[in-house]
Amino acid sequence: MFEFALFLIFPAALAFAGAMDFFTMTIPNRVSLVLIAAFVLILPFAPMGWHGFASHIGAGALMLVVGIGMFSLRLLGGGDAKLLACVALWFGFEFLLEYLTLAAICGGVLSVALLAFRGVTLPSWFYGQAWAMRLHNRRGGIPYGVALAAAGLWMYPLTPWFKLFAV
Repeated sequence: MFEFALFLIFPAALAFAGAMDFFTMTIPNRVSLVLIAAFVLILPFAPMGWHGFASHIGAGALMLVVGIGMFSLRLLGGGDAKLLACVALWFGFEFLLEYLTLAAICGGVLSVALLAFRGVTLPSWFYGQAWAMRLHNRRGGIPYGVALAAAGLWMYPLTPWFKLFAV
């Protein structure tokens, strides 16, 4: 029963991270901590040798370095960088390229949608909503955690984690 609860942590944490980024433009640190802890707890149930474990650690570390670099160039938020690293930790190098490609596509769709949203006049009831005003601000950023979460949720059923518990 415990392993099934772990199976649900990844999609629940991604959904929470995407929603938080959409509504507040922040992703709490606890989301990353939960994803890392769940990964460590689920390892005993995974038929993965040291090579597989190294792949996951390496992918997470690489994406953390890339994310920090993008954060320093103001291309990505800090929460987004940490979320990217945590998702890479779960996917390893085996699914990393597909995930990054899908995240880029989702990010492009999100960006185009936000540009269109920012180009229209909002109905009056939106003006009392801080999240809507933040998203509508032309100088505001893109909540890229939404794209990272959407791509992760899309990819999750293809991973060995999903196949391990979806019996």
